[in-house]
Amino acid sequence: MPKSPEVPGREDDRDESEREVGVSGAALESVAPKKRRRFPASEKLRLVKAAEAAIAGGERGALEALLRREGIYSSHLSSWRMQLGARGAAGLASQKPGRKPKLDEKDRQLLAATKELAVLKRKLLVANAVIDLQKKAHEVLGIALPEFDEES
Repeated sequence: MPKSPEVPGREDDRDESEREVGVSGAALESVAPKKRRRFPASEKLRLVKAAEAAIAGGERGALEALLRREGIYSSHLSSWRMQLGARGAAGLASQKPGRKPKLDEKDRQLLAATKELAVLKRKLLVANAVIDLQKKAHEVLGIALPEFDEES
């Protein structure tokens, strides 16, 4: 059955996705963006070792073929080699982006406890100085100090 010719201004039974038109007049495409590939440390190590084996094999184009087969760039391989050389296999592990925290939770607690201890030591020093001053004042004035029992 042939389609009826389109008449301007007439709306027919087209579904909603066909009617959406972009700024340029082209229909909008809904293509999902590609996800960024992430390589675990074991995969990076495997690829670096495979690249070293390809170079050691001496076959011309072996490294390029490996890069194409694995779908990685030579810049990936060179940065992984630098990480491996600088920090060993642990350097290939993924790291959080951004600045490293200055102190972790354990260090923050230790710092807070140290500050509190310094404050308490200062208070104890002041309290002992006041007690010594009271003893000297009692001696100068000739007043007997009250006796305290250990139990009270």
